Amino acid sequence: MRVFSFFIFSFVVFAQEGRNVVDCNIIFEQRKDEILKELEKIDEQQQALQALQSATQSVLDQKDADLKKREAEVSNQKKEIEEKEQRIASLLKKNEEILKQIQNATGSKLNDTYSSMKDSKSAAILENLPESEAAQILFGLDTKVMSKILSKMNPQKAATLTQIIQKGPPFDKKEE
Repeated sequence: MRVFSFFIFSFVVFAQEGRNVVDCNIIFEQRKDEILKELEKIDEQQQALQALQSATQSVLDQKDADLKKREAEVSNQKKEIEEKEQRIASLLKKNEEILKQIQNATGSKLNDTYSSMKDSKSAAILENLPESEAAQILFGLDTKVMSKILSKMNPQKAATLTQIIQKGPPFDKKEE
């Protein structure tokens, strides 16, 4: 009987251990399934993150390309503006030279005209001009002609014009 009870006891213990082994296998399998599902979720999230990173990088690359394109456009516009400024400066310089030539030609013609006139007539005309213009004309004349014209003028006017001429050009003295 002892053998029999030992045998039953052993059978119950082995059965109990077998059930524990089976229970552990079931638990292991269930846990394995849960872990696999979690891994799948992590995989999906990782793929979504990679897709998001890829999309973000694509947007950044596009923005960078747009920025470089705009920088190139701005650089080209800046060069064009600088070239236009240089052309304008060159044209202004040429215009100033032409204006000086015209003024010199006009002044020379005017000087010739006043030089060929009688002193008294020249003096009368110059007395009625604004002082800056009269001084400009007198300054361009030969000193002998200028002295003759000044001698025919009103002494006060001649003195004022002499002071203006003495200061030298430009004769843009404002009337006071």
